[in-house]
Amino acid sequence: MPQVSAQEFHRLPLRVHRFLAGVPLHDVWAVDLPRPRAGITLNEFLQAETNRPHSLSPVVRMLLNIRFFVGRIFGWDQEPNSSSWETFATRLTPADRSSSLAPAGTREGFFRIVYRFQNEQLLELINQTAHAAAVSALVEMENTYRFYFAVYVRDVSPFTPVYMAAIDPFRKLVVYPSLLRSVRTGWNQAFVDVMTVAD
Repeated sequence: MPQVSAQEFHRLPLRVHRFLAGVPLHDVWAVDLPRPRAGITLNEFLQAETNRPHSLSPVVRMLLNIRFFVGRIFGWDQEPNSSSWETFATRLTPADRSSSLAPAGTREGFFRIVYRFQNEQLLELINQTAHAAAVSALVEMENTYRFYFAVYVRDVSPFTPVYMAAIDPFRKLVVYPSLLRSVRTGWNQAFVDVMTVAD
């Protein structure tokens, strides 16, 4: 479940590369998944995941609880005044909107959906610390699938780089590895274990 290069990610034929032009790519992660059959899409996987509760590790839950506690004290998680920021959804073209499988602005946990295509999803989070975008993409290969998770961050104040530097060790060492393990577990439950039972 490694962090992968921006070059590998940019070689993928994804809408996000042009859609978020000018927004810095913070990092990209990937996990290889078994290929029980051809033609599985990210949307199919996400639909299967909505029927399963996500189980975060105790360490990740503890870190999130600490982060939200501190965020409440300092007011970090409030969205800025709408006149001072612009949602990424304003970049959607009519073609993007008609192709998206979920309406822009739909809540997805702490995030809002910007778009969801068959094999690519863009989520957005804006608060007092950063304007962030999380991209999920699924690529089918000859013997496997590869799930990509990329994070883009746009500064909302001089505090953004300080905040990101402070949380990066926790993101990289604990949160994202746990997230990708849960992706693999969810994938196996949705597609691999089902095939095993069917056999």
